[in-house]
Amino acid sequence: MGDIGAFDPLKWQRTFDYLPNYIQGIPMTIAISGAALLIATLLGIVAGVMRLSKRSYLSGVATVYVEFVRNTPLLVQLFVVYFGLAPLWSGNRFIPMAIGLGLFAGAYVAEIVRAGIQSISKGQLEAALSCGMTGTQAMMLVILPQALRRILPALAGQFISLIKDSSLISVFGYTELTFAAKKVTAATFLGFHPYVLVAGFYFVICYPLSLAVRAFERRTARIG
Repeated sequence: MGDIGAFDPLKWQRTFDYLPNYIQGIPMTIAISGAALLIATLLGIVAGVMRLSKRSYLSGVATVYVEFVRNTPLLVQLFVVYFGLAPLWSGNRFIPMAIGLGLFAGAYVAEIVRAGIQSISKGQLEAALSCGMTGTQAMMLVILPQALRRILPALAGQFISLIKDSSLISVFGYTELTFAAKKVTAATFLGFHPYVLVAGFYFVICYPLSLAVRAFERRTARIG
């Protein structure tokens, strides 16, 4: 007969005894994901605009950043950032981890922003310039607001991805959801049950966000 340990109610009971650990990890997961999204959005907008710059040194720097981040593993990047910046923050894990996740997601946001800008008709830029605006003013006041409206669903999707990617920071002892599962495993010697439960928590967090993103996409599609 196969192993029925996965369905053993006593093992599930032992796992649920540590439910407060998971509850404690939920706001930590959301907090670091939110901080990383803020960093990624700001960095991504700057890098996305730089990618389209006619100045080769600006587009070159942005391209190197985007391609390097997108072609190296996130966990390796987190190690580099953590061991490079953690001493600057007296052992604070939140700041370097948020920066690491933000740098990673920022490269993808940059591509989203670049695509959003390129989706705006060139005629609008030409019209803004003909009204006496500088290139910077036209980008900030005319092009970017329209582009950001179009890419909001994609940015929301990136936030969902960030929530899932944040599970990697459990390696550094940050007390988010996955680290809570690791602590439960260490305390109970159960491997399957704690991680099934933590997967359920991630689903409960991410699935409603996914539904909201889809609803927003449908609404924006009807509007414009």
